[in-house]
Amino acid sequence: MHEFRVPTDLGRLSVREVGDGPPVVLWHSMFVDSRSWDRIVPDLAADHRLFLVDAPSAGRSDAFERPADISACARAAEHVVDDIRRRTGHDRVQWVGNAWGGHVGLDLAATRPDMISDLVAISAPTHPIERALRRKVRLLLPLYRILGARGPVLSAIEDTLFTERTRREDVEAMGILHDSLSTSGRSMIAAVETAILNRTDLGWAAGRIAAPVAFVTTDDRGEWTPEEARAVAATMVDAVEITVSGARVIPALERPGATVGAIRSFWADVDRRPSARRPEREPEPSPIVS
Repeated sequence: MHEFRVPTDLGRLSVREVGDGPPVVLWHSMFVDSRSWDRIVPDLAADHRLFLVDAPSAGRSDAFERPADISACARAAEHVVDDIRRRTGHDRVQWVGNAWGGHVGLDLAATRPDMISDLVAISAPTHPIERALRRKVRLLLPLYRILGARGPVLSAIEDTLFTERTRREDVEAMGILHDSLSTSGRSMIAAVETAILNRTDLGWAAGRIAAPVAFVTTDDRGEWTPEEARAVAATMVDAVEITVSGARVIPALERPGATVGAIRSFWADVDRRPSARRPEREPEPSPIVS
């Protein structure tokens, strides 16, 4: 395990490097940090060189000085990918992003196609945040400023990210969330504004991406259903949808085996193609990974 920091316009981002093989960048969801990938790292690192990014205001990265947006995060990600390209000698990286990280990956794949060979966007809606959720978040932020991630604020975060079973039975997953929130403190508020409240429609990005894309959805996140993801994928040059059951927002924590299976099945499909071209294909039925 090797750790380094990359200077960006959003501060220094901490990156953990593990494994050997083609480079893969992993950017996590809101409210957690790069440790949220740890349950799938051993499998993926067996034949890939993983670069696990702590987003701004998360983990060991610098805190946001002020709220930004997904586009600004993607510009920061460019610096990270440039650094990784120098370290590895690869022109492009594979991108795996969960929610926040999926949104950053969609923007980056659309605006810098020279950087991304393929993209896995996990639990990452392309449509803007819904009004009801926006209203709920705006109501909770003043409490977050006063209480921190405790009481009703913590309960709302837990309920948003995890299924009831995980909240009840998975002490380790809950510990990762709580430790991440403790590390970030109130600097997480600027991240919430950046990645949730300032999240805009990414349909434009989906329409521009030529690289292969896998939308990995779950069966318990009402904001982004498998059917919605499949409909977006059908409009894209080269995209599929894969459903992981028994999870809400962070399947790498709740269903690590199924998440690895989804990622690897997509990678295997891409690897079977001629390297010189990415043929268009008809949308495929959604497999259920249980």
